[in-house]
Amino acid sequence: MKWLYGLLCLFFLVLFHEFGHFIAAKIFGVKVESFSIGYGPILLHKTIKGTDWRLSLFPLGGYCGMKGEKEIQTALETDTPIHAAPDSLFGVHPFKRAVIGFSGPFFNLIFAIFAYSVISMTGYTYYTFSNKITLADEVYEEVHSAARDGGLLTGDEIISINGKEIEDFSGIINQVSANPDKDLLVKVLRNGEILEYTIHSDFDRDSGTGKIGVTADSESLIKKEAETYSFFPALYNGTKEAFNMIALTFKSIGILFKGVKFENAVSGPARITDMLGTTVKEGFSESFRTGLVSILELLAIISVSLFIMNLLPVPILDGGLILFALIETVFRKRIPPKVQYYTQFIGLAFVGLLLVLGVSSDVKYFVGKITGK
Repeated sequence: MKWLYGLLCLFFLVLFHEFGHFIAAKIFGVKVESFSIGYGPILLHKTIKGTDWRLSLFPLGGYCGMKGEKEIQTALETDTPIHAAPDSLFGVHPFKRAVIGFSGPFFNLIFAIFAYSVISMTGYTYYTFSNKITLADEVYEEVHSAARDGGLLTGDEIISINGKEIEDFSGIINQVSANPDKDLLVKVLRNGEILEYTIHSDFDRDSGTGKIGVTADSESLIKKEAETYSFFPALYNGTKEAFNMIALTFKSIGILFKGVKFENAVSGPARITDMLGTTVKEGFSESFRTGLVSILELLAIISVSLFIMNLLPVPILDGGLILFALIETVFRKRIPPKVQYYTQFIGLAFVGLLLVLGVSSDVKYFVGKITGK
């Protein structure tokens, strides 16, 4: 059942993305010839106001078919310039085409802001430990403790990292994990005295995160309630959280080139579906509020990833369409069909490589779960 939940969540995100393209196309007068819920063979369809609304067999998202999308291929086959109708994708001004391309990823961003805003209004309960630390090498002999190297002691209370106030152990994890292989200015409270130390974090290549070799004080478990906000403060907080996640995602992409194990950093559709389904099943089994917050947070993270990935300047992705449209806007000259057509193969190769890496990562992940390795 959890796989069904996961598929429905993933389906919604992709469909919401395509609906962004649909809205923008309508605004700029581009005819939307088809809008499909799902892919593959068409099960049901009905034409309404010139658009063929379809329900297709495979519920893995959908597509928004705009008039003139195949004009490049037609022009190439006939060896003629693109002669697009005024109500087609290549018939409108290039800047409008760029906006149509951007609208899909933009809707993913809007959803992320919405999700974080709802979380801010709903609030949630979580368990963590205090900011008092135990050096990890005192618990696990084989673990390196950068904190010990830097001068920290068991019993210290970490009150800030790089100027960011730390209230509990989850705050330590958040700050350290996002800054691998870096010098961290750590303030601690020790015997009533505030001391400062510079700790150089380790880089965990398995997870791509930073570590300083500390564990929580096991006797300091605390239950906390996240602050709730009214509508406009929640909207502000949701927007801030979405852009913080964008910044963190770019940071994570940079970490990939530091030698992190790629199969651990990249998830394919199967693992994403599994995570979504597990989150829905386990979250709502605890309580409605826990389930709602858990699934919205995960959907927001995936939405931000879709926003960034689709804006990559790669042909066949929205970013490629935007790039070509902006080039035409600046130089006021249409890019030759051959250039646009053949560069699509680069995009196909890139997306194909990502898919292969994602699927292979999924296979290793699920085999590991089965074998316990």
